[in-house]
Amino acid sequence: MANTSQSAAPRLLITARIFLWLVALLAFTAPARAQLIFDVFVGHGLGVADSTVTEASWFPVTCEIQNDGPSFNAVVELTAGQFGNGQLRRVVVELPTHTKKRFTVPLYCPSRYRLSVDARLLNEKGNKIIAERLGLDARTVVDSQSPLIASLSRTHGGAAGLPEGVGKNSALKPATTHLSPDLFPDNPLTLESISTLYLHSARAIELKVSQVNALLAWVHGGGHLVLGVEQPGDVNAIPWLQSFLPCTLGEVTTRQDHAALQQWLQTTSGEEPVLRGRAVRGKPSQPQQIANPFKQLPDDGAFEAAGLPAVNAALRDGIVLIGATDAPLAIRAARGRGQITVLLFSPELEPFRSWKNKNWFWAKMGNVPLEWLASANVGNYGSMPIDGIFGAMVDSKQIRKLPVGWLLLLLLAYLVVIGPLDQYWLKKINKQMLTWITFPSYVVLFSLLIYFIGYKLRSGEMEWNELHVVDVLPHGERADLRGRVFCSAYSPANAKYNVASEQGFSTLRGESGQNGANEVSKAVLEQRGNGFVAQLSVPVWTSQLFVNDWWKQTTSPLNVTVTPQSDYFDVKIENPLGKKIPQAKLIIEGRMYDVGDVTKTKTFRAQRMTGAQLQPFVQTQVNNFNQIVQQRQNQFGGSGSGHITDIFNSTTAASFLSITLSSDGSQPQPNNYNYYSRFISPPGFDLTDVMQRGDAVLIAWMPGETLTPTLNKFDPRYSRKDTILRVAVPLSK
Repeated sequence: MANTSQSAAPRLLITARIFLWLVALLAFTAPARAQLIFDVFVGHGLGVADSTVTEASWFPVTCEIQNDGPSFNAVVELTAGQFGNGQLRRVVVELPTHTKKRFTVPLYCPSRYRLSVDARLLNEKGNKIIAERLGLDARTVVDSQSPLIASLSRTHGGAAGLPEGVGKNSALKPATTHLSPDLFPDNPLTLESISTLYLHSARAIELKVSQVNALLAWVHGGGHLVLGVEQPGDVNAIPWLQSFLPCTLGEVTTRQDHAALQQWLQTTSGEEPVLRGRAVRGKPSQPQQIANPFKQLPDDGAFEAAGLPAVNAALRDGIVLIGATDAPLAIRAARGRGQITVLLFSPELEPFRSWKNKNWFWAKMGNVPLEWLASANVGNYGSMPIDGIFGAMVDSKQIRKLPVGWLLLLLLAYLVVIGPLDQYWLKKINKQMLTWITFPSYVVLFSLLIYFIGYKLRSGEMEWNELHVVDVLPHGERADLRGRVFCSAYSPANAKYNVASEQGFSTLRGESGQNGANEVSKAVLEQRGNGFVAQLSVPVWTSQLFVNDWWKQTTSPLNVTVTPQSDYFDVKIENPLGKKIPQAKLIIEGRMYDVGDVTKTKTFRAQRMTGAQLQPFVQTQVNNFNQIVQQRQNQFGGSGSGHITDIFNSTTAASFLSITLSSDGSQPQPNNYNYYSRFISPPGFDLTDVMQRGDAVLIAWMPGETLTPTLNKFDPRYSRKDTILRVAVPLSK
């Protein structure tokens, strides 16, 4: 027995060694695929728990892939929607071994209820799933009317917040979110969903050049940048930020008297009309029933007694928002259609950090409407995207609808034939049993007749129409161009059509459905750098609307100068490109002035109080929009129903939709708005706020002209392309 035990021991030892060797070998050779990490971050925020998107806006989806295994080429597929059934977007990516790649893809949020993103990492051929992240829901979907305040703060606790209970149980509740320099977008289109951005001065140096360019484009396009300055050296070491400020920074001192902060919160004579003017679309507005909560804020003795470190500053332009001219605490200045507010103190240091009214400060700084601050439970009613308005402008006229009267007559004839007429003549020839033959014959006959009528109404040839709405945002010798191309494809067969764009930052989406539905039209899009190529799916005998959003920087196609005088405005318009502009309108202080044609240079005087009032003009157009958009959704109707022929005036009205909430363009008018006449405009499209702050707005009509190449990469039988330029400039001093 002893010999048996001694002989078994070496065998057990050898077996154990072989087992350990196999385990080590498998651990060394098997993890090639396990070393691939595929992460996806949806919307604005620091992660899944903080992801925030805004209705009717583009948002970033950041994909991060780490490959420690063999090199290979891959395809990332993304879909977004209420149930992940939106447009299909693809990105081709090379993944060498031991590399980590991060890229951002713009996606569109058509819904105000729920948004889910599905992401898949496929092999090069796209027929094998390597990794996937499904059902990535955005934590918060902000209503298009509600502000989204984002923070790029130095500390997590120093980010902007809102008062407790604000907008509780309201579908229109505003939101705040955190950002990081690593995930900060470099695409200006995806920043448009943010209304206000708080940036700490120490974070600015961490932004890359592409991120800075996107940030500046966002401000010029209408964003509100709030810069908190802790140390002057943070700003003075960054040339772009130093030149962007409306002031020159000095040294840091401790202010014992900073009661101006509390006074600014409680004294709302200047801001209250603006906050009340942002009445809720889609519901009767009764702001007189809502008390201003800022006037009821209590004082904070501990805050007032503590010294506040603040930076001395000399004003270059803009106004002192908080404090005195010789000792400002906040300075504000316009930058394009947006604005910058410089806080000459750090909101992340004491005593501000412990101030009881800190969150109310951010609510006012972010222009949160009073209806939400008063915790009014505001409902959200049926809505229609403006896609329906522009779809009615560019849809093919080859589609003719069968009038309802003819449809009823056809139905009546069918009932007469299969009923009394069939019974009468079979009884007359005494062949009643033939009804088993005649009845199916009638069904076949009328089916062929209906098909023939449908063919005559719907048949046609391929048609492609584009309407370019381009915002010109001048600053210095250059200008940002923010374009929206509403394009319609009519197809005589079930077919796919190729389109592409390489204009700066460019992407494509389908038409948004009503009441927060997903995109109606479908496409497969491949994002290539900042541009794209796409394949549109168009069913037979239908017009499908697609929207191309783009941004680029170039020379200004129109230069406008408006100088106010006592009784008139001196206006000078330059057309350096020499494009044909047969018609233009100038909007100043709620009035429209017909400019007529614009050659290379045109000067004229617009007499005050002689132009037509803008608000009644827009209200009349909106009433027509409601009817036409509804008709466009119907399969039956009269000749021309669902179409808009006056593109110029209709686009002018669509540019100021929110003015219909007010009687004079500044104050809300109660109970003047139909529940079902709410149109959703994407960020930056509605120019009412720009006009109300005192800027002049020129809208110019360029039929048959475009500033950028058309999208279509095919030859349609019929085609039309038109452009409308929108230029907003401050009045010259």
